[in-house]
Amino acid sequence: QLQLAESGGGLVQPGGSLRLSCAASGSALEYTAIGWFRQAPGKAPEGVACLSRDGSTYYAGAVQGRFTISRDNGKNTMYLQINSLKPEDNAVYSCVAAAAGAVQSICRHRDRFSYWGQGTQVTVSA
Repeated sequence: QLQLAESGGGLVQPGGSLRLSCAASGSALEYTAIGWFRQAPGKAPEGVACLSRDGSTYYAGAVQGRFTISRDNGKNTMYLQINSLKPEDNAVYSCVAAAAGAVQSICRHRDRFSYWGQGTQVTVSA
């Protein structure tokens, strides 16, 4: 049973940066697709970045060029580097793991993933 635990969220000014971490236990992340979803109040979950087993990536248009997903197999941890934060990035960010299919497809539906964490809040405010 894979368990995921996020950290690294917080309050940051517009234009700032954060690095979210997601530590995995119970199974290895390197053998599965991983990703990050976010959910703002009153909105549906949105896949912002996904990384397949073979290294293919998908980024939502709103975050392209600002967000970077990565994983450290030695630490069994995935990361989301967020730069040039905007107020519209306010959301709870959750990491997900274990899905089959093309990365651009699985990143559109959180239910395609078998595991997800509890989430970490990112607040962008001056």
